[in-house]
Amino acid sequence: MDLITLSPVDLALAALLVLALAGVTVWARMGLGRSLVIAGVRTVVQLLLVGLILQTLFDHAQLGWVALMAVVMLAVAGYEVMARQQRRFTGLWGYGIGTATMFISAFAVTVLALTTMVGPTPWWEPQYAIPLLGMLLGNTMTGIALGLDRLTQTVWRERRTIEGRLALGASWSEAVATMRREAARSGLMPTINAMAAAGIVSLPGMMTGQILAGAPPVEAVKYQILIMFLIAAGTGFGTLGAVWFASRRLFDTRERLRLDRLRAGRHA
Repeated sequence: MDLITLSPVDLALAALLVLALAGVTVWARMGLGRSLVIAGVRTVVQLLLVGLILQTLFDHAQLGWVALMAVVMLAVAGYEVMARQQRRFTGLWGYGIGTATMFISAFAVTVLALTTMVGPTPWWEPQYAIPLLGMLLGNTMTGIALGLDRLTQTVWRERRTIEGRLALGASWSEAVATMRREAARSGLMPTINAMAAAGIVSLPGMMTGQILAGAPPVEAVKYQILIMFLIAAGTGFGTLGAVWFASRRLFDTRERLRLDRLRAGRHA
């Protein structure tokens, strides 16, 4: 099956739908019209730039350039995790916790998949490595951001309860155990919902893209199953690690709650 290419006119027609939606939100006084237009423009510009970069990377595949692209993706994902927090950690901790756990989880799962499951030659082939890492980083970023935001917000709100538990002799881990579990659950829930609804409520993006590109449906399904399992592992381990490190950072060596290590983010 030949790939059906899209013309600028096709994309312009799709853009008109977004403009129509923006017009409706302006008419309804929702205050989202400008945001929709800006988001649409950013989508076009960012994806075109990424397309040009990836095409150049595919044509001149070298491990150094692939590693540089991966580092840039990680750096941006780490910033997005920090920016989404209503109460973030002060100093480098605000950026470092999310970035470090994403590096450990998403990168480890990506390298494992490339070397043992997908098996391209070379193993860092950008056609496989960059899209796979992008999907894992994107989902892990969301899980970690949700988990950290839930944890810091809950601890701030329940600080009196935590201090009461500490006063009664509980360790720092016992004092925030329920909050840590709820935070991890919050970060994992979108991934669990996506897995539960896959193929029944929705067709996942990678599977849809491969089918539209002409791949046999069964092969597209196998790739999608692999990707969803990898995303679940990367998001799960990343979220659990970030929530644990963040909860430990909220206490000092004498196991005292240190809310001065948090500051209000731009969305607070």
